[in-house]
Amino acid sequence: MIHWTEAGQERSAVWRSALGAPPPRRVITADDRMTADAAYRLACEGTALLWQGDFQNARQLLAAMGRRCKPAAPGADFHRYRQARSQRARTLGMLLIPFAEDHVVPLRRAPDVRAACAEVYGPEAPPAVGQLRELLGLIGAHEWRRKGVYVPALGARIHPHHGVFSPIRGEYIDLVAQAPLPDDRLAFDIGTGTGVLAAVLARRGVRHVVATDMDQRAVDCAGENVARLGLADRVEIVRADLFPPGEAPLIVCNPPWLPGKPVSPLDQAVYDPEGRMLRGFLDGLAAHLEPGGEGWLILSDLAEHLGLRTRADLLAAFERAGLRVAGRLDARPQHNRPQDEQDALHAARAAEVTSLWRLARR
Repeated sequence: MIHWTEAGQERSAVWRSALGAPPPRRVITADDRMTADAAYRLACEGTALLWQGDFQNARQLLAAMGRRCKPAAPGADFHRYRQARSQRARTLGMLLIPFAEDHVVPLRRAPDVRAACAEVYGPEAPPAVGQLRELLGLIGAHEWRRKGVYVPALGARIHPHHGVFSPIRGEYIDLVAQAPLPDDRLAFDIGTGTGVLAAVLARRGVRHVVATDMDQRAVDCAGENVARLGLADRVEIVRADLFPPGEAPLIVCNPPWLPGKPVSPLDQAVYDPEGRMLRGFLDGLAAHLEPGGEGWLILSDLAEHLGLRTRADLLAAFERAGLRVAGRLDARPQHNRPQDEQDALHAARAAEVTSLWRLARR
């Protein structure tokens, strides 16, 4: 629950957060008279603002608060970069929005967010309070899900759900579409997410793909995508932590690329605490590979350029897991961030290479 005082009366409501953020301890009401400077100061001090004015004005206020957040300077190390991003998220998360029943936002000029909220929070919708920043993310995710993301390697669209990483970086997909298949009978796709790599393998002719993910949102998302693509008879979606039972001649994994603590569902596709998924995949790969089979590890070297992992560390992990490198395909990023010289991580992004490591048992 979240608690505040309004017109001298104690009020409370259900606290709503898909990201698991705790409710703020200090809450005051605010409306269109609130200035951006005052809102930013209060938010930095830990005071949340429960908005009672015009919805579009709240959006403008949030943008103005964002401009006042100090970004990490170009060339800052990764930890300062993440610290600045975390502070920004905490500050902007202090602007709150009320919800009436059925996911209705009872503010002037508020959009109809019922469908977007139901996809994430479920159909049960008592009155609640949540972060405006999260709500705007839900609206954006709903549009991604509705319109989909065109994937050239499939010649079709993939529709990501909220909290499931969108396949907007095409280089890792293209690597899987180009690498020579060791066998077309069976493949495992570990940590499938939207199911995009499982779909690519099926479209390439793999007769049976078992795709796993431990997140139920990803399982549901992948299931919908393979069904929409007409591949449900060839792609089996299983909720599992890493490997399904048995062995396969091809096992594919695109784990989070950076060791670090995720702070949101989307971060889980980028940050891997202490390299858990990468280590788990490598350590279990040999036991699940058929003789002569290959494990395809798709991994960016961004962590190496940020000083979070060395190439020697990665090769040593292969060695400890009883694996050898049978080949490697490389690709440069296709997005525009490496060209942004104002990005705090510009030097690392400009040098980044994504690789498909073809691993075999020693």
